[in-house]
Amino acid sequence: MQQENLKPKLLDQMRMVMRLNHMSLATEKAYINWAKRFILFHRKQHPKNLGTNAIVQFLSYLAVNKHVAAATQNQALNSLVFLYREVLKLEIGNFTGIYWAKQQKHIPVVLSKREVKLILEQLHGVHYLIACLLYGTGMRLTEALKLRVKDLDFERNMILVRDAKGNKDRVVPFPLFLKMPLEKQLEKSKAIHDHDISQGFGKTILPYALSKKYPSACSEWKWQFVFPSSKRSIDPRSKQESRWHIYPSIMQNSLAKAIKTIGLNKKVGCHTFRHSFATHLLESGTDIRTLQVLLGHNDLKTTMIYTHVTLEKGIGTKSPLDSISLMHKVV
Repeated sequence: MQQENLKPKLLDQMRMVMRLNHMSLATEKAYINWAKRFILFHRKQHPKNLGTNAIVQFLSYLAVNKHVAAATQNQALNSLVFLYREVLKLEIGNFTGIYWAKQQKHIPVVLSKREVKLILEQLHGVHYLIACLLYGTGMRLTEALKLRVKDLDFERNMILVRDAKGNKDRVVPFPLFLKMPLEKQLEKSKAIHDHDISQGFGKTILPYALSKKYPSACSEWKWQFVFPSSKRSIDPRSKQESRWHIYPSIMQNSLAKAIKTIGLNKKVGCHTFRHSFATHLLESGTDIRTLQVLLGHNDLKTTMIYTHVTLEKGIGTKSPLDSISLMHKVV
C-alpha cells in the first residue's frame, strides 16, 4: 500500500476516535491539522514508523523555525500524544531535548465598570444581549453561544452551562437584568424554529449520541439554540442541513467595532468580559472558592490570577505620593 493512501485512512481513524471521546469539533480540526503537519514534516512517513525523536524534532522546529507560542507548541504535543496513544496504541518515551517555546505569564486585561458600560452602549440587538451575558455570568463566548432553551431556568434564577471546557457542567447566576431581554430573544428563536419546521427542517445538532437515543429530541423546542444563526448550514459531521448558533466571529467583529468607536486603548476581546466579571466580583468581596466554582476552574491556582489583577490595580493600597501636599506643576 502506498504511503499516500495511508495518510487519509489514519486521519479518518483519528477523527473517529476523537468523536468516540466526545471531543469538540474545534479540537478535532486542530488535532487533525497537527497530525497532517507532522506527517508532511517527515515527508509523508507513517507515524508508526517514527518514534519519540521524530516528535522532538517537529516540536523543536515549531519553536525555533516557526516561532510559535508555548500554548501552540503544547497543543501540537497533545495532538501527537493522542495520535500515538489513542489511535496507534503505541507508547512513546520521555521527551528530552525539546526546545520549548517560552511560556509568558500575562496579567489578564480587565475593564473598569465604566469601560464595560461604554462598550455595552455601543452594541445593539443580540450582540448587546450576548455581551451582557458574558459580563453578567462570566461565561466564555462559546459557552454562551451553545446555550439551549432548556438551559435557562427563569424560575430558579440560574443558567446551566453544559459541556464546558473539560466536558464539565456548571451553574451560573441568572442576571435579573437579562430576564426580560432573554424572554424576548426566546420568542424570536421560537419563530425561527417554527419557520424551519414548516419548511421541513428544524432539527438541531444534539450532543454526543442523544440523536440516536432520542430520535425526536432534535426537533423539540427545548433543544434549540438560544442564539440561532440567521442561516441554516450543513453540519460537517452529520451532513444534515440544520440551524447552528451564531458564529463566534460575528460577535467578535461587532465587539471590535465597538472598541474602535469609543477609542479604548486596551486589547479587548469577548474573553475580557469573563476576566472583568471575575475581578469585579473579587473586588466586591466574593470568596475565591465561590469564584472558582462560578468560573469552572479545576485548579484554584487558575482562579488566583485574579487576585494578582486586584493587586496590580492597588486595591486598598494608597500611594505615598497622595499623602503629601504638592502643587501641580506644568511639565
